[in-house]
Amino acid sequence: MTDPAFDFGPQSTIVARLAAGVRDEQLADPTPCPDLAVRHLLGHLAGLSVAFRDAGRKQLGETTDTSPGDHRPDIAPGWRDDLPAALGGLADAWRDPDAWTGMTRAGGVDLPAQVAAAVAADELVIHAWDLARATGQPYAPDPAALEAAHTFLLAAADDPGRGNGLFGPVVTVPDDAPLLARAVGLSGRDPHWKP
Repeated sequence: MTDPAFDFGPQSTIVARLAAGVRDEQLADPTPCPDLAVRHLLGHLAGLSVAFRDAGRKQLGETTDTSPGDHRPDIAPGWRDDLPAALGGLADAWRDPDAWTGMTRAGGVDLPAQVAAAVAADELVIHAWDLARATGQPYAPDPAALEAAHTFLLAAADDPGRGNGLFGPVVTVPDDAPLLARAVGLSGRDPHWKP
């Protein structure tokens, strides 16, 4: 068994707080994610939370087999209750040391469980930044999740087989910039993005 590398609880709580701070009139506002309004970003967060919860539990099926590019995410009725519950389920699943061992699946891709955890950290850290920027909320990620996300994004950017970054061309950020700004740049976003 491998002890959990970090607890998803703090970052999940931060994402839930940001979601709770979204006003209904902001749901159609743009985000740093091209072609995704706030409502679609929230829908994506809900879907990925369930998918990575199930990946951590090794309950493979529809939620872990569906590629995120297969459909345009959107919020569902009850999302204000469902999203925090899904985030809490993700955090609980990855507190089990067995979640971090062996293989699992997410987004239709089989991958080592520890890699899946890094992908989940990246999703929660970067999309929380997207949500905070789009809705004008303050954001400071959980340090452990941020470190995992940055390490994952840095490895992806350095992988010659992936080209320039995992989610789009890397945006150059000074080496002495805060770690969050460097992670955001590695994700293909401009850390100075504003609506």
